[in-house]
Amino acid sequence: MKSVENNLSEKAGRDILKDRLKKKISGEIVLSEDPGKTIKKWRNIFEISQRDLADRIDVMPSVISDYELGRRKSPGIKMIEKIVTGLVDVDESRGSEVIRKFSEFRPGDVVFDAILDIQEFSKGVAIEDFVDACDSELVANKDMKKKEIYGYSIIDSLKAIVELSPSELVRLYGLTTERALIFTKVSTGRSPMVAIKVTNLKPGLVVLHGNSVEPDRLAKRVAEAEEVPLAISKSPDIDEMRGKITERFV
Repeated sequence: MKSVENNLSEKAGRDILKDRLKKKISGEIVLSEDPGKTIKKWRNIFEISQRDLADRIDVMPSVISDYELGRRKSPGIKMIEKIVTGLVDVDESRGSEVIRKFSEFRPGDVVFDAILDIQEFSKGVAIEDFVDACDSELVANKDMKKKEIYGYSIIDSLKAIVELSPSELVRLYGLTTERALIFTKVSTGRSPMVAIKVTNLKPGLVVLHGNSVEPDRLAKRVAEAEEVPLAISKSPDIDEMRGKITERFV
């Protein structure tokens, strides 16, 4: 009997998360200055092709392409609902990976305590623009500066490296790995880069922040081997840096 009750409780929890996620995505699309780019952003987060999404909602792939490229006028509420439901349904059929990642962080959770801030962007941001906004300089994989990221996480590196297991480190990525991980209280950057290598997930960008940060050879080597752009922040204050990022992109 308890097993049945637990299953029902888990299903109810998933349904709540699904509903929250659908409302979040729909709201971002409706309020976006460029709904097509926002649709593309979320399709990329879910890692769903235009064809798979089109098949799910019973339209031609060109319809999705036209919305994303702005060749069609902004979709109405009903079409937005179909697109969002299609994204979530495909994710659920694949094991609900994105839905699970959307679960809220709560005080007392060790991951919550390691995260100083976490945000998603309404559209992609070029790495070079993000680096400029947070007074940083790319020191590895500079040729990837045009690549876009879709959010950021500011992390207390001491708490993250010391207290989190590899599976818990994965939760620092929020809804997508295509984001900047900003590690504070860093000196050489070795520990954050090794931790990233252990998780087997590649962030879109790593920014090291601290007093007189000087990345060592191993940190740069890991960044190059994993093809992760690495930047050093020149900003003296993490809150000031966060303010500049929020002002430009959130």
